[in-house]
Amino acid sequence: MADSSDIRKYKNPLFTVDSVLFTVKDADLKVLLVKRASDPFTGQWALPGGFIDIDIDHDADMTALRKLKEKTNITPQYLEQLHTYSGVSRDPRGFSVTLVYFALVAEGNASAHVATVDDVKWTSVGELQDLPVAFDHKYIVEQARQRLKQKALYSMVPVYCLPEYFTVGQFKSVIETILGKTVQRKTIIRRIEATDMLEKMDEKVRSGGRFAQLYRVKPGVDIVNFERNLST
Repeated sequence: MADSSDIRKYKNPLFTVDSVLFTVKDADLKVLLVKRASDPFTGQWALPGGFIDIDIDHDADMTALRKLKEKTNITPQYLEQLHTYSGVSRDPRGFSVTLVYFALVAEGNASAHVATVDDVKWTSVGELQDLPVAFDHKYIVEQARQRLKQKALYSMVPVYCLPEYFTVGQFKSVIETILGKTVQRKTIIRRIEATDMLEKMDEKVRSGGRFAQLYRVKPGVDIVNFERNLST
């Protein structure tokens, strides 16, 4: 009788981990893409990711963070599993599976440190359709954008697109950019007051004709979710 536990008898699919890394800059939602320097899809843009290294990666989260560091030199402030995508037509090398994360970070410079990447750049999500993008990554970015939009309605997740110190006005602008519509300032203030995620700083900054309070996210806090969606 054949031993069905012997995995060497089975063909294994390609398995990768990819990340959709978002930020907001100048009221524009951007995603970080890398230009591939190897087959397949040499010269096309793709999400930063790669294969799990079972000798050093304890789990898929570690793979996601490792690949982001290698391919973009960025460690995100927020990382969450999005979805698993699979199929026979995703990759010309064969049946493939990718576990995708979406991540948020304050806008910053990115640079690659591996030979498989020629370039790294922040790209406006609105301009993605005009770029040559590898695999099914355009579709995946849109799926991640929809998830981010939903989370922006009921959680404090958008705060991770901000710099370390920020104002209510900056927070409002980030949320509006993600949602694509105006949000009431008083609603943002109520959310800040209702959560223990943020702390007020002693200093203020000039914003327009007045001084605005600075905030920052408390170290080690958990994301706060709300029962009701934002009023817009």
